Amino acid sequence: MALIVQKYGGTSVGNLERIKNVAAKVLKRQQAGDQVVVVVSAMAGETNKLIKLALELNELPDLREYDALISTGENVSCALMAIAIHSLGGKARSLCAYQVPIVTHGVYKDGRIKSIETRLIQKLLKQGNVVIVAGFQGVDEEGNIHTLGRGGSDTTAVALAAALKADLCEIYTDVDGIYTADPNICPNARKLEKISYDEVMELASLGAKVLMIRSVELAKNYNVKLAVLSSMVDLPGTLVIKGDKEMEKTVVSGVAYDKNECKVTVSRVPDQPGVAATLFKGLGESHIVVDMIVQNVSDQGYTDLTFTVRKEDLPRARKLAEEASRKLLAGEIRIDPNVAKVSVVGVGMRSAAGVAAKMFAALGRAGINIQAISTSEIKLSCLIDAKYTELAVRELHGAFELAKGPSALKPRKRARR
Repeated sequence: MALIVQKYGGTSVGNLERIKNVAAKVLKRQQAGDQVVVVVSAMAGETNKLIKLALELNELPDLREYDALISTGENVSCALMAIAIHSLGGKARSLCAYQVPIVTHGVYKDGRIKSIETRLIQKLLKQGNVVIVAGFQGVDEEGNIHTLGRGGSDTTAVALAAALKADLCEIYTDVDGIYTADPNICPNARKLEKISYDEVMELASLGAKVLMIRSVELAKNYNVKLAVLSSMVDLPGTLVIKGDKEMEKTVVSGVAYDKNECKVTVSRVPDQPGVAATLFKGLGESHIVVDMIVQNVSDQGYTDLTFTVRKEDLPRARKLAEEASRKLLAGEIRIDPNVAKVSVVGVGMRSAAGVAAKMFAALGRAGINIQAISTSEIKLSCLIDAKYTELAVRELHGAFELAKGPSALKPRKRARR
C-alpha cells in the first residue's frame, strides 16, 4: 500500500462535471490499494471573483480580511469533492487548514508553512477515507488565516507529502507533463519523461507555469518525488526527481520565456562606490525582486544602471528609483515595459562548453538584439524586445534540437557560458 498525495488545480475542478471526474479518478486509485490525500484549489475563476469583490469595496483592503475572503474558494471545492466521492459510494472527509492544522507564519498573502500536524489525517486514512485538504491556506498560532501566495495549493500538496512521508506527490493540471518549450509556440515540443528539481526551479523562476518554485524547493529539501500529470487525459506525465549522471548528458532540457518583465534604467549615476547599494537597498527593503542588472560605465565619471522587475512591482520600483536618483544627483529614469526574458535551462550546462555561443548565434541569425544577460550554473537568460519572444523560443528550441531528444555539447571541466 502506497501513500499518495494528489493536487488538483482550478481547471481540474472548474465545474461539477470535472469534480465528478476527479472523484472517480481518486476512488479508482484508492480501490487499487493506495491511501490517497487530495489537495484542491478553488474552482477556476473563483479566486479572481473574490479579489474583485474586495477591491470594489476598498482599493486597499485590510490584508487579514483579504486572506480570510480569498481562501474561501478552496473551502467550497474541498467540500464539493467530498460530496462527489460520497455520491460514488466512497468515504471521504474534507478538512480546512485550521482543522488539520497547517500552521503558518509570516505576512498575509504570502504565508509560510511552519508545521503540519498529521495525526488527524493518518487517523482518517486508517478508517478508509479519502482525505481532502483545502489548498492555498494556513492558520497562524493566533487563528488568523494566511494564504500561501501564487501557486499556494502546489505548496500545500508538497508540504503534506513531506510531513506524511508520502511515496509520491502527483500534481494534476491542464497539461500532461513538462515540455521542452511551450507547445503553443513550438508544436514539436517534446514531453520530458523526467527532469531534475534544479531544472524545474529554474524553469519556474523563468516563466514556466507548470509548477511554482516554492513547491519545488520544498520537494527538493525533503526529497519528495513529484509527478506532473493531466486530470483531463490518462497519459504518463513527467517525474521531477533528484538529478543523476544520465540526466546530465542532456545539456539543455528546455526553453522558457517570461513577458512579465519591465526594464528600468537610472541614467547618469555617479561612478562611485556605494551608489548601487543606495538604489538596491530600497528595492530590497520593499520586497521587490530584481532580476537582471547591467551597469554601463562611461569615461565621464557616470554610469547607467539598468535592472528588471516584475510588471506588478513597477509602480513601486519607479518611485524608489526616482527617490534614489534625487539622492544620488543622477539623471532621468527610463522605463521599458516591452521586454521579455528568454532562457535555456539544463543540468548538463555545468559541464558543457559552447552553450552561450550557440544561444547568441541563434538569436543573431533571427535578427534579435540582446539587451541584457544573466546566468546561473544551469541556465542562461537574455532580455529581448517582447515582440520577438515567440520567434526567439522557436529559434532556440531548434538550435538545441530539443524536439529530437537528448543531445550534448563538448564536455569540459568547468562551465563557461
